[in-house]
Order: sequence, then C-alpha cells, then structure tokens
Amino acid sequence: MSKIFTQADVSSHNKPDSLWIVVDGDVYDVTKFADDHPGGKKILQRVGGKDASKQFWKYHNEGILKKYQGKLQIGSLDTKPKAAAPAPAAAPAPAPKAAPKPKAAAAAASSSHEETEALEPFGQLIPFADPSWYQSYHSPYYNETHAALRAEIREWVETAIDPYVTEWDEKKEVPAEIYKEMGKRGYLAGLLGTKYQSNYVENPIKSVPAEKWDLFHEMLLTDELSRTGSGGFVWNVIGGFGIGCPPLVKFGKKPLVDRILPGILNGDKRICLAITEPDAGSDVANLTCEAKLSEDGKHYIVNGEKKWITNGIWSDYFTTAVRTGGPGMNGVSLLLIERDFPGVSTRRMDCQGVWSSGTTYITFEDVKVPVENLIGKENQGFRVIMTNFNHERIGIIIQCLRFSRVCYEESVKYANKRRTFGKKLIEHPVIRLKLAHMARQIEASYNWLENLIYQCEKMGETEAMLRLGGAIASLKAQATVTFEFCAREASQIFGGLSYSRGGQGGKVERLYRDVRAYAIPGGSEEIMLDLSIRQSLRVAKMTGMKL
Repeated sequence: MSKIFTQADVSSHNKPDSLWIVVDGDVYDVTKFADDHPGGKKILQRVGGKDASKQFWKYHNEGILKKYQGKLQIGSLDTKPKAAAPAPAAAPAPAPKAAPKPKAAAAAASSSHEETEALEPFGQLIPFADPSWYQSYHSPYYNETHAALRAEIREWVETAIDPYVTEWDEKKEVPAEIYKEMGKRGYLAGLLGTKYQSNYVENPIKSVPAEKWDLFHEMLLTDELSRTGSGGFVWNVIGGFGIGCPPLVKFGKKPLVDRILPGILNGDKRICLAITEPDAGSDVANLTCEAKLSEDGKHYIVNGEKKWITNGIWSDYFTTAVRTGGPGMNGVSLLLIERDFPGVSTRRMDCQGVWSSGTTYITFEDVKVPVENLIGKENQGFRVIMTNFNHERIGIIIQCLRFSRVCYEESVKYANKRRTFGKKLIEHPVIRLKLAHMARQIEASYNWLENLIYQCEKMGETEAMLRLGGAIASLKAQATVTFEFCAREASQIFGGLSYSRGGQGGKVERLYRDVRAYAIPGGSEEIMLDLSIRQSLRVAKMTGMKL
C-alpha cells in the first residue's frame, strides 16, 4: 500500500541531501537522482519540498514519468480535506443508483461478427485518439474477446515498453527478452494472417481462445503495439517476422515447417523477408540474386545481395527471393536460407528512421541451400510474394494510422496545456483546424481499413488477393500520406519541441523521421496508386464491368 505524506512532511525535505518533490499528487525522492538529472541538480533543488507538477509537464512527457515512477516514487500526498465538526445525526439518504454500464457484446459472435451492443469505454476517451469502438460506438466487428485482448496488450505496453522505447531507439536495439515475451504471450502465433498457430506454441494467448482468433484480433495487436509511437520498435518485434514467416507457414513443406516454426513462434529464433536488392525494389520481377541447382540436384547454390532487410542483422532465417529460371516473374523462387549456412554475411545499415528495426545489407556467396528449403514450387515464387504483399501492406496501414493517432493525441494533450498569447493553444482556431484535418483523415482511412479486414476474413485467400489487391494498395498510399500529414501538423503544433530528440515532442520528432520508412517499403505511394487502378480495372473487366 502506498505511503501517505502530508504537505508538511514533503516541505521538510528541501535540501540537497534530502530532496523530495510532488508530481500530480505523488511524492518522489529525487535526492540520488539529482546528479543525473539532464537539466542539472539546481532545477530540482529549486522545487525541493514543493509541488513540481507544472514544471515537470512543461518539459517532459508521460513516458518519462512512467520510466522513473517505479524507481523514485515513495508515496502519495494526503489530499483528504480536514474533517468538519460532526453534524446532528440524521437518517441516511438512500444511495444513488449507479448509471447502467453499456452491455458487452456476446463472445459467441467472435467469428460471425453478428450485430452486437456497444462495448464499454476504454482508454482516455480523447475523441479520435483511439478507434471509435473504444468510446462505446456501435460496431459489427468487435466483441468481448477483442476488448480482453486490448486490455491485456495495453497493460503490457504501458508498463514494460512505453517508458523505455526512446532509450531503445537511441541504442538502435530492443532487448531480446521483449521479443521472447512476444512469443511467451502467444502474440507471434497470431500475427500471420492465418488461423491461430496453436499447434506450434508452448503458451497460447491468454485472453482469446485460439478457435475464436480472427483478423480483427491481429489488427488490434499491431495497432496497440504501435501506440508506442516508434516504427523501430514495432518493426523490431513484428516487422521481419510478420512478412518473413507467412510464406513459410502457407507454402513450406511440412517437415520444414515442423522443424523451423516452433522456435520462431516461441520467440527463440527470428526470421525475416529478403526480397529487395540494390537494383530491385518495387520491381520484384527483375531481381537478380541467383540460385543454381547443384549437379547432384540436392542443393541450390545462391549468389547475390539483398538490401534494406528489416531485422536481418538478428535473424536466424531468411525467406529469400531468388532467380532460378529465366527473366521476369516466371523465373523467381523462394528459399529459406539459414544463417549458419556458410557464405551468409550481414551488416547493419544506418537509415533515417526506424532505428531499432535492424535494417540490414545481406551478401550470399556460394551458399548451399538444401532443395528441401524451397518454399512453394520452383519458378512460381512470384505468386507467393504477391500474396504476401497484401498482408505486409495491411500491416503498414495499421501502423501508419495508429502513428497518425499518436501524433494527433500528443498534439491534443500539448495544446491543452501550452499557453501562448495569453491563452491555451487549443483556444486558437488555427490549432483546432489542424486537429480537425488530422482527425478526418484518420477516421476516413480507418473505416476503409476495417471494411477491407472484414472482406479479407469473408473471402478465400485467392479471391482476396485478386479482388482486394487494388484497394489495399490504394489504402496503403492513403495511410502513408495521412501519416506524413499528421506528423507535419503535429510538428507545427509542438514547434521547436518536435525538432529536438526526447522531451515532450519526442514521439513526434521520432515519427517524423519514420515517415519515409512507411511511404517507400511495401510499394512506394506512386507504384501503389497506379497498381490500385490497373488491378481494380482488370479484375472488374474479368467480372463483368460494363463501360
């Protein structure tokens, strides 16, 4: 139980050798921390024995408080009013009836998405800072299992991740135990765009029965992890895995899957996707990394290079696109290349953003890969890659829209405490206009995303790839443009605070650097927009379009 102090108790600790402060009603002993304070110990000494809430929030964000709360908080301030003189005895008044809470949706609707009641409100309830169903809007997509998963993830993120994300980003690496925890919690098994992989995990996810897992659970998992406001963190824990593992699961031979998948899903091994080359990005059909069959027909001999490969520096396995046949898309295959094969070398790349994602340059020199490691059929890997792109792009969309919300939410909070020209920023119409433009783009894009997720769930994989590819490509471009817009507008609202790393504008500064990492990979905006029209028209022509 937290210890309670009076204001007099706190006031007596105002010397360098015993220095207490109060932030939002909580008491902190900063005596030993004073020498490490980035702003110098004099700043802390000036507020020693006092309420320092105003000064704290002027320079810091929520993440800093969470980071040091466990180490420095020693109790709370006694805020109870003094007891008044006892009044004459009277008959107790009847207790007021509590307002009825919104009824939760029946869990049985998990897979069928039947019409349900609105779920209970969740989070800080800032309009548009979370999806509308968090604020008791009616939705056909979510039920109690989604609400349970949401609470589970958010509790973990807010206590074990959010306070340290900036530190990890600066170090350009997330501790290995965080990735291992993703496996222990069963999260990795649910992020593959397939049914929940319960046969391969030691600890299935706690809050959702495996048979009720759907694509909205997967979307929610990525969305809540993205509240950290760090593309580097999200890519570290789900980036390479989320695009490198699905081809293995869907198209790998069973002995290969049985050997490799348990280690990956339990967080002991890592996998990534190796497609992009120095001269082949969006133009996948013209990649040049070569795989020739050995004379005895038992191995492929791989030579070539891959560039901008997420998580490659740490990965044990590389789902690699290689050329096994003639030019063009009909000569491409997929191989699972293992790090311990001789001839595999990796080196980290320094990039503008997503620092902790481990962007990598890979070289393959006469690497012998057993033919059993072929994923899918020889020279038919292009179809596997295209199927995988839809899943990758939806992941990018989810992250972009949550990052947009983070920019918006940070801006709303800051605008309600920052004062300029005698009033709060939120009271300036020009600031409200910026927030309104951010919100309208986020909500429009997110509703399109929900519709596409629903279609993916209802359609078979081949139908979804054919009919939804164009729309997914278009929304990928829409989401990245929205992210860039929100990052810029948030930066304008924060001003100089968004130009320096860390502090109140730290999330906005970091996300602004991450924008390009979303606008280009998975298909650049220009390629996506052209693809969306070409594919949509081609499919419509096949299915009876009349012009």
